[in-house]
Amino acid sequence: MKFIRDFNFEHKRVLVRVDFNVPLWLGKNGDIDNEEDWRIEATLPTINYLLEQKAKIILIAHFGRPNGKIVENLRLDLVKKRLEKLLARPVIKLNDCIGEEVEKQIGNMQAGDIVLLENIRFYPEEKNNDSDFAKQLADLGEIYVNDAFGTSHRAHASIIGLPKYLPNCAGLLLEKEIKFLSKILEKTEHPLVVIVGGAKISTKIKFIKNFLDKADNLLLAGALANTIISAKGFNIGKSVTEEEMIEETKKLDLDNPKLHAPVDVAVSVDSSGKTSSRISLISNVKKDEMILDIGPDTIKLFTRIISQAKMVVWNGPMGLLEVEKFSLGSREIAHAIAKNPGFSTVGGGDTVAFLEELGLLDKITHISTGGGAMLKFLAGEKLPGIEALE
Repeated sequence: MKFIRDFNFEHKRVLVRVDFNVPLWLGKNGDIDNEEDWRIEATLPTINYLLEQKAKIILIAHFGRPNGKIVENLRLDLVKKRLEKLLARPVIKLNDCIGEEVEKQIGNMQAGDIVLLENIRFYPEEKNNDSDFAKQLADLGEIYVNDAFGTSHRAHASIIGLPKYLPNCAGLLLEKEIKFLSKILEKTEHPLVVIVGGAKISTKIKFIKNFLDKADNLLLAGALANTIISAKGFNIGKSVTEEEMIEETKKLDLDNPKLHAPVDVAVSVDSSGKTSSRISLISNVKKDEMILDIGPDTIKLFTRIISQAKMVVWNGPMGLLEVEKFSLGSREIAHAIAKNPGFSTVGGGDTVAFLEELGLLDKITHISTGGGAMLKFLAGEKLPGIEALE
């Protein structure tokens, strides 16, 4: 694989695939909230490097899930506005990705200009990895840079199609992600503690299986732990779970002393946070209750294990983050990791945004811009976007 420092970009048109898929929660002025723009900030080193090299920068990004159709509120105008503020320089935002008008605008670019193409997922050809579409995109540039780790697990045209037609390399962010995540797999420091939360065990079971061997302790929480608790034979009331995954979950070594599910939980009859809640042992959840956070004994257990770790990996919240009452578990885990002087990696949009809200991002060794991509990489799976550059 080639890296960005292997090329001379002077006066070259450089297509840069970035991940600007920030949440749609807007700040007070209707702009992208400054606590939600970390994915944009993460790509600034690559953009600034290319500016120093006097490149003509053409940014390719997606936003939301328009499913191959033009969706007005998923245009990249707000992203353009935020990027201009962060770079303190103008960005030319186009209303298309291909076509005569785009070609004309790019033909007029000067060194140091930045053009942002419209949401690439407005085109069904992007998701379908259409080769003609990739070729049309490639015709706009002379070099391709992938700096979108968070989307590199997708076999899309702008991720795996473009490298077939242009000299290509990894951007500074993608290089950093590969370096730090490879360290976890290849230069593991023990005790290694892996914390997995979030909603679905189906998307994380390969990751869990991989680290059940590698990790010294595997801490499971969030809605995905409900499936584990249910597979162990406990009643979980009306809690969110994946019934279809219970049999698959039973194949895990659920009695493995490395595997830690919650021992107590915060429960309520609804998830709004407006009704009363209580702390319950997992053996005492009532039929009309939902598990919405980890309890104090679980917090003590998890924080003690984290305090002894030399390497920590965290992906996914411990409870229902959106509701203040059920964010305590995630908050305590975040502070425990921040206090640990060892190597730490955190990934997943909700988890990273929460850390930013708590002002703890600078206490983490590596913030991964990929949730699904990070899980797949650490599960030992090949990422199409990285393979395409090799």
